[in-house]
Amino acid sequence: MSETIHIYHTNDLHSHFANWPRIKSFLAERKRWHEEEGDVCLVLDIGDHVDRSHPYTEGTAGKGNILLLNEAGYDAVTIGNNEGITLSKEELDDLYVQADFDVVVSNLFDFQGNRPTWAKPHQIIRTKSGTRIGLVGATAEFTPFYRKLGWQITDAKESISQSVEAIKDETDLIVCLSHLGIKDDELLAERCPQINIILGAHTHHVFHDGKWQGDTLLGAAGKFGFYIGHITVEKEFKKTSARLIEVSQLCEVQENFDEHLVEQGKIQMNELVFQSDKKLKAEWFKDSELATLFGEAMIEFTGADCALFNAGIFMEDIHEGAMTRYNFHKMLPHPINPCVVELSGAELKEIYLQSLNSEWPQLELKGMGFRGVVFGKMIHLNMELIDRRFYIGGRQVVHDQTYQLVTLDMLTFGYFFPSLKRATKTYFMPEFLRDVFGQYFHNKAIK
Repeated sequence: MSETIHIYHTNDLHSHFANWPRIKSFLAERKRWHEEEGDVCLVLDIGDHVDRSHPYTEGTAGKGNILLLNEAGYDAVTIGNNEGITLSKEELDDLYVQADFDVVVSNLFDFQGNRPTWAKPHQIIRTKSGTRIGLVGATAEFTPFYRKLGWQITDAKESISQSVEAIKDETDLIVCLSHLGIKDDELLAERCPQINIILGAHTHHVFHDGKWQGDTLLGAAGKFGFYIGHITVEKEFKKTSARLIEVSQLCEVQENFDEHLVEQGKIQMNELVFQSDKKLKAEWFKDSELATLFGEAMIEFTGADCALFNAGIFMEDIHEGAMTRYNFHKMLPHPINPCVVELSGAELKEIYLQSLNSEWPQLELKGMGFRGVVFGKMIHLNMELIDRRFYIGGRQVVHDQTYQLVTLDMLTFGYFFPSLKRATKTYFMPEFLRDVFGQYFHNKAIK
């Protein structure tokens, strides 16, 4: 290998576009510099570029993100869980139709065992000097969610190992695009030492100077476009280094870019859902008519006996007048799905009592699909505790009888209610909360 290889990488942008013009300008400039010097420049994204909490992404079903990646000259990407499980199967199959880059993901298949036509388990890039750079990649194993959407997701580390085995004799350098998280990256480096570089994502971790795990260099650039990662490989791989470029320190190139994309998304979603005859106020710390109607919508949609959710999900009021798909998106921007959990009467009472935790309403929650500010009050619909007796739908609960609780998928991950993680669950996909709520009002309007 005579030339120096420069690898620039981003991850977990989550449709935070404010920094995108700086990122795009910087990458174009660096690519020009390196190619003028006769060096190699690769630009890679490690997943979760798409996030449907942004109106532009929602309005374009993610295709706007692909256009931005094309314009910035990306060479290859892998998918994150936001590409994989917040889009329907049809939307994901259509997402990369116009991509000018390779999509490297080895552990995604349909139910017939076929890999999607847009995905490659590995890719080999040959430089002008003949250096062979192998790319492998995989995404996190959100197995029940993928299955519900019509996909099979296989063991990520095993699929990467198989890809490495397939190309190791045909490559001089192997780079892994891993949307698995820091712990899995460390395990992968031990399991598969033939990988020279692992570019990480998913857990939003930051390695300012990279991290060596044996002879494998791990790189990670945080989240939201705050950093661009830069890996330099030279002198027959004997000199490999990593650093992060802080995007906020780069020159401003285009003001109000994010606002421009928001307006485009608003135009895309200017579809009337219903005409509201009054204002319904979003309340984070107390019961409200808005929350009651939302609970009714969830119960009607799923057929559950009762509902439980946090009031912090409501980011906007329902205003008087025309309510469009854009308005519902602003009110409920979260990529969160409804989930029905089967519980005994005794278990449901325990969940109810746990939900009265006085510290939760003020909790500043980040992640798990939540795109709000604070957790907010827990809202209960069709369930109440009176004189130590627990009632569902006005009837006293039978301890060993099975009931169905509809809640938010994020509340089933075990952080707030460990027992919900173990319980039998049915996730409703690809419908988000805003879809269910919007359809509820639409149905009422046409009756």
